[in-house]
Amino acid sequence: VQLQASGGGLVQAGGSLRLSCAASGSFSSVNNMGWYRQAPGRQRELVASMTYGGYTTYGDPVKGRFTISRDNAKKTVSLQMNSLNQEDTAVYYCHLNLMGRYYWGQGTQVTVSS
Repeated sequence: VQLQASGGGLVQAGGSLRLSCAASGSFSSVNNMGWYRQAPGRQRELVASMTYGGYTTYGDPVKGRFTISRDNAKKTVSLQMNSLNQEDTAVYYCHLNLMGRYYWGQGTQVTVSS
């Protein structure tokens, strides 16, 4: 299984970005896909995750601002990020959780300027 993320970049506070991640390979439909992030000097934290059936989980800091979506047929997951602030600056990692086994994308940098 491999994950390829795209869509990071530099944005001003209050702006929006969209991240996308495509998975390749064969894997069970019993899975979660989504995003974690890690800022310098901080632990990796959950941003958002979605099960194959559409159940979503969001980290508290992004609730109401970020929206996760996925296309099971295409094996993709996306993250629409609105109302970005400087606290959202981090490397964002796409993940796939197959019954407790995690696969990670390469990480994409999101930088929010004031």
